[in-house]
Amino acid sequence: MAIALGWLQLKHQKVRLSVAIAGIAFAVTLILMQLGFRASLLDSSVRYLERLNYDVAIVSIETQYLAQAVPFSSRRLYQALGVEGVASVSPVYAARGVWKNPWDHSPRNLFMLGVDPADDVLDAPGVREYVDRVRQRDVVLFDALSRPEHGPVAAAFRAGEPIVTEVNDREVAVGGLFEVGTSFGIEGGLLTSDDNFLRLFPRRVRTQIDLGLIRVAPGASIEAVRDAVRALAPKDVLVLTRPELMRREQDYWMRTTPIGAIFSFGVVIGFVVGAIIVYQILFADVSDHLPEYATLKAMGYSNGFVSWVVIQQAVILAVLGFLPGLAICMWLYGVVGEATRLPMALPWERGAVVLALTTAMCAVSGMFALRKVRALDPADVF
Repeated sequence: MAIALGWLQLKHQKVRLSVAIAGIAFAVTLILMQLGFRASLLDSSVRYLERLNYDVAIVSIETQYLAQAVPFSSRRLYQALGVEGVASVSPVYAARGVWKNPWDHSPRNLFMLGVDPADDVLDAPGVREYVDRVRQRDVVLFDALSRPEHGPVAAAFRAGEPIVTEVNDREVAVGGLFEVGTSFGIEGGLLTSDDNFLRLFPRRVRTQIDLGLIRVAPGASIEAVRDAVRALAPKDVLVLTRPELMRREQDYWMRTTPIGAIFSFGVVIGFVVGAIIVYQILFADVSDHLPEYATLKAMGYSNGFVSWVVIQQAVILAVLGFLPGLAICMWLYGVVGEATRLPMALPWERGAVVLALTTAMCAVSGMFALRKVRALDPADVF
């Protein structure tokens, strides 16, 4: 009876119900989009770290994130070869370069990796197919998932067109494609050999690397190898396992940069906006139906029953507002993902969390709105 009564009261004022649903849908959309951006920030920040082949990594203690790595001596890496359980090591050079769009000649920043082509360093589509080509002088592989401002490189290459442009004012040829993707700090990517990398960055020294990759022998303990390498390494470098390095990268974007705080704050704002809208709607509904609530209490219905009517209204509003908000976000996720090349996915777990959050938001608003009903005395109304 409480559910039926709550629904009948809501649909009696159709305009007010529509406004409430629209307001909650807006709040749901805001919350889901902010959570989506936050997840995209975390997922995209470790795209390269997920694709690199390593168990333990060495980075400079001054490195904040991979795209802005600080070089350190390669001796730190080769010292690890003497540690029991280490199978192989690979030096990696990483830096930002200036790519000239081959069509409109506009300069764009991109992220570059220099590796030994003989090492299986990057596990990404296209790398094994084309990596031997970077042994040639001034040949690079282009990330096909780079932002479109870099030019239609992937389409032109697949069509068989030769692509020659400049990186850091040096002429290079695109010898193949690979796929990793963009992030909030990376607009596009190039992969080349360590020799070509040093030609593109002539001020760099071969013995100064940006990332050291260590692969552990089968059966050896990754943590034990990490600890042994860490004991040998001086204090100017960090020795981290794969999960530790990825977590450090994500922590930088979430805690050090303002972007993570903005997305988290957006979730709070969405919750507050939705709560205010629901409170106003329910408070107005309660005020309009005070005589009816007074009649129920005069007939012997308890405060609990009357309160349950209001809470049921809040839950109904939560569900009705969540569904259109979810539909809008599913469409927006696709649009934003296509426009930015960032990972935008809407897993069911996130939808369930936001539904629970929306229900709690509406229930809290309902609790505040029914204070007037709880204090209601039928004698005062009549």
